[in-house]
Amino acid sequence: MTDVTAPLTHHEDARSRRRPDGPNAGILAIVVLALSTAAVALPAIAAGTIYPSPSASSADVARYFADHSFSAALTGFLAFGASVPLGIYAATTYARLLRLGIRVPGPNIGFFGGIAASVMLGASGLLIWALSQTAAEAPAAVVRLVADAAFALGGFGFATGAGLLIAGTAVPALILRLTPRWFAWAGLVLAAAGEISFLGMFWQGLDYVLPIVRFVGLAWLAAVGFILPRNRHEVPKRGA
Repeated sequence: MTDVTAPLTHHEDARSRRRPDGPNAGILAIVVLALSTAAVALPAIAAGTIYPSPSASSADVARYFADHSFSAALTGFLAFGASVPLGIYAATTYARLLRLGIRVPGPNIGFFGGIAASVMLGASGLLIWALSQTAAEAPAAVVRLVADAAFALGGFGFATGAGLLIAGTAVPALILRLTPRWFAWAGLVLAAAGEISFLGMFWQGLDYVLPIVRFVGLAWLAAVGFILPRNRHEVPKRGA
């Protein structure tokens, strides 16, 4: 098997062991997962109804934001809050993979995907919050347009970026056996689901992929944050 890691000199190895690990990636992902779950559950409890789906009529969407402005604001607030630790997670995991000596595109792809997912989730949250402040005064068509944009950003945009983040971690983990093989393969399946989720823009039957990528994918990212070795000394020996 070809080694995709760069050899470390004694000086580089000693320096890597002294370098701070940064925030715990597993804890960061748990925070993102908790806030994402709260963004769905808490507003539904407060409003007594769920957030309107993209298939709802413009009148129903406008009525939800007009009648449940606090719940909508809470959704936006929690979604935006989840975007911040997600971006930190992407940066932390990227640094961890580089620390392990990985010199292939995977970490860069994952970092790009994580930042993209963070930005899109944050933009989605801000749009929902803005709607909660002005929906009662805006035409139903305008409310529907902004709500659809928020869904696209936090749904398809987030899932595609998260899929790249998962893939950028799962591929090196599989090749270098940084995690159990079944766990890395599970990550690749989730990554593939994230990348095909955009097809739901034309085939609504694929919308079910979005919550899988969001919640199961975030759980996978939390687990890998704890499992990944912290330095080259913890990488298991591989056969030829």
